[in-house]
Amino acid sequence: MLSEIKKIKLFETEDSNSGLLIRNEIGDSFKWNLTDIYSSDESWEKAFEELNGKTEKLSKFTGILAESSDNLLRCLKYDEEIGIVLDKLHLYAMLAKDIDLSNENYQGMYDRLMTLAAKLSAASSFIKPEILEIPEDKLFGFISENKELEIYKHLIDDLLRTKNHTLSSEQERMMANVSPALQVASSVFGLLTNADMKFPTIKDEQGNDIEITHGRYSSAMYSLDREYRKRFYKNYYTPYIEHKNTLGALFGGNIKSDFFNATTRNYISSREAALDANNIPLSVYDNLVNTVTENLAPLHRWAKLKKKLLKLDSFHAYDAYVTLFPSVKKKYSYEDGMKMVLDSLTPLGKSYINDVKFAFDNNWVDVYETKAKRSGAYSSGTTFGVHPYVLLNWSDELNDVFTLTHEMGHNMHSYYTGESQPYPYANYSIFVAEVASTVNEALLLDYLIEKSESKEEKLSLIEKHINNIVTTFYRQTLFAKFEQIVHEKNQNGEALTPDLLSNLYSELHLQFWGNEMELDEEEKYTWARVPHFYYNFYVYQYATSFAASESLSIKIKSGKNNSVEKYLSFLHSGSSAYPIDVLKMAGIDMTTADPIIAVTKKMNELLDLLESLI
Repeated sequence: MLSEIKKIKLFETEDSNSGLLIRNEIGDSFKWNLTDIYSSDESWEKAFEELNGKTEKLSKFTGILAESSDNLLRCLKYDEEIGIVLDKLHLYAMLAKDIDLSNENYQGMYDRLMTLAAKLSAASSFIKPEILEIPEDKLFGFISENKELEIYKHLIDDLLRTKNHTLSSEQERMMANVSPALQVASSVFGLLTNADMKFPTIKDEQGNDIEITHGRYSSAMYSLDREYRKRFYKNYYTPYIEHKNTLGALFGGNIKSDFFNATTRNYISSREAALDANNIPLSVYDNLVNTVTENLAPLHRWAKLKKKLLKLDSFHAYDAYVTLFPSVKKKYSYEDGMKMVLDSLTPLGKSYINDVKFAFDNNWVDVYETKAKRSGAYSSGTTFGVHPYVLLNWSDELNDVFTLTHEMGHNMHSYYTGESQPYPYANYSIFVAEVASTVNEALLLDYLIEKSESKEEKLSLIEKHINNIVTTFYRQTLFAKFEQIVHEKNQNGEALTPDLLSNLYSELHLQFWGNEMELDEEEKYTWARVPHFYYNFYVYQYATSFAASESLSIKIKSGKNNSVEKYLSFLHSGSSAYPIDVLKMAGIDMTTADPIIAVTKKMNELLDLLESLI
């Protein structure tokens, strides 16, 4: 297949809510309308059987793509037809399954669909190698003589761009066969840390026994009871320290797997291989890490201010996220949330607001938690020919309002992409995936700060914005710098021992947080618990997306230089160009330091405002 068979992208926000309403107790206006995809389960089954019958027909194109432009076009269009139906089948089965995870029928539909997807992927695996075997002058001659092939030009350009990193058919088969073995370290890490590792039982704020879990970590770090935060924090790390040698071996094994893949495909480094997938220059990564490292003063300032306002003798990692303004407590209905979101999006114009309202009014959102429904929140991403959907588990908290605007940002990006782009480009890179969602969040924050009813509420919202910068921008860049250094050490032949990893992470933690931060022994082992370190240069994209969205929100609110029109054009662009170029169309150049510096300036402005109000 010229582009991999598309899976629905889940732009997910983890959450956990209480309450187990039965699905039929929820009004239909708060539920998904899946008939927009297929009218019934029977219609889904019919489409499934028809698609299953097309698998073997793909083989009729084997060995004939170089013969004529017509053969190439017919193959690509047939492959496209399969992809469109496969995506729709996947969307329906996934959404039906997620509203009731206890329903074995929908779980069975989903499992069968995944089996069919693997079967289709294998059947279409000849397409890329055959296209690459066609001489380039002949291939572009095909495009010139057959106007219908022009639509695929960017996709073919991208395929040819990576030709030097594509192996022979025999070598590609070997890489496919060895791939499961290279995933062992990542798989074992997941099993060890999520299933086999046992956490201690401690006393909570009320003196009751609770078992430490991953899910409880975040809420514990926001607890107003400092002794409880400290107790939870130190005990949470206990099993990681006990298993440091095993976790170190898994970490190093994963790094070696990435390096093997990169060098086998003729890349200089794992980082180059990871970024080249989306044609991202290495300079973008270097620019982020170097610019942030040179502009840590706002984070140091925040640590000093927080220590002072919390009246602490020493400032620790378990003090970094607790709120300074605990008295602000409000409840927000879903109707309140919708209105707040729509009002905050005013700078994007009437057309955008009307489209969001249309989504609200036409059952694109599944709102409330019900028995056996999937937890958390997500946007389903682009499915060609069908609008995207949002899953929520609304609990009347302010965070739910931010989750709603975040996921609707994803939804509008996916909706506009699907409406504006042909199937090959009706998706977008992870490099830009978090831009639209965080633009919405930034606009909501600014709106709420402006409309806040009390000084305490305004201070709480400013603090939330600062924490967003700390967690998504500074912390993820710290991770990115750590990841870059350990990959380089591996490439230079250094052994990635637990002591080396711990000492390196300690240095970076103190560098980023500054002199006010006291280093706990436990913090040294953060490298051992972050699953994203197994994703091969993934985390930097959180920081770049955040920087892009902060700059965009400022441009959008200014209304200057057609900033709104440029941003909306970005939302419609999909993958019709490389992600760096798509962002440039919106007025953001991530190859420069400007968007990075804009975030650090924004944090200083927020700190100025917070201090003036205090």
